[in-house]
Amino acid sequence: MQPRDEKLWKVAKRRAHFQRDLMSYFFTNAILIAIWYFTSGPHNHFWPGWVLFFWGIGVATQYYRAYIRPDDADLAEQEYQKLLEEKQKGL
Repeated sequence: MQPRDEKLWKVAKRRAHFQRDLMSYFFTNAILIAIWYFTSGPHNHFWPGWVLFFWGIGVATQYYRAYIRPDDADLAEQEYQKLLEEKQKGL
């Protein structure tokens, strides 16, 4: 068995975490919408929209970090490498 690539492992964990959170988002909001529908009715203020919107921002951010720019989470490592290179050039 080959040794694990730590960077790929971090990306895989981030994607798995996103997928779990996405399922929680859908199920929880479905329950909130059902509560709203059966208690207030469709003619009243759609209060689950606030939860959908703000939690959706967080889920969208997780998607961005997991699939679009997975290496952004290692920004500190990238900055550290730049500083090391600058230090070595200065010597």
